[in-house]
Amino acid sequence: MNPKRKFEIAFVGLKPGIHEYNYLIDDKFFEAFQQQNFTNCKAEVKLHFDKQSSFMILKFEIGGDLTVSCDRCNNDLSLELWDEFTITLKMVEDATLMNEQENDPDIFYISRAESHIDVSNWIYEFINLSIPIQKTCAFEKMDGPNCNKNVKQLLKKMEPQENKENPIWKGLDKLKNLDT
Repeated sequence: MNPKRKFEIAFVGLKPGIHEYNYLIDDKFFEAFQQQNFTNCKAEVKLHFDKQSSFMILKFEIGGDLTVSCDRCNNDLSLELWDEFTITLKMVEDATLMNEQENDPDIFYISRAESHIDVSNWIYEFINLSIPIQKTCAFEKMDGPNCNKNVKQLLKKMEPQENKENPIWKGLDKLKNLDT
């Protein structure tokens, strides 16, 4: 069976109502996409597929964990994934035109002639959106054994050094203690 086919939902034969699909996503899933900034992905995607007569609501629940590089010390950092996303699919005659005109990213149009919908691109996108932009060790772990000591020393050296003897700032120190 084509691995991509397990992400296709044949919605034409489904009865109206909510249908649930579960997907286990690992690093192999991302091979079809560009190189990722994470490894060891073990994500669970639960999809609640609510079929109505002329539209469908897809609610994705993302959970699991993966490994990223810490932005501060560059060591491996395990992140827990948890997020929810909702897409509304509307069935129309000219889906291409409607998708070009639509400004809401949570609405997607499909042709009335379609019988299957592939959810793999949304799963890819939603897992990536579940990763925080800033990936750093937790505050309480910053000085722990997992932090890269060499990088921390280099960052310490790069911090600007205060020069107390600079005459330019001498007069400004007097203003600090003034009551307003």
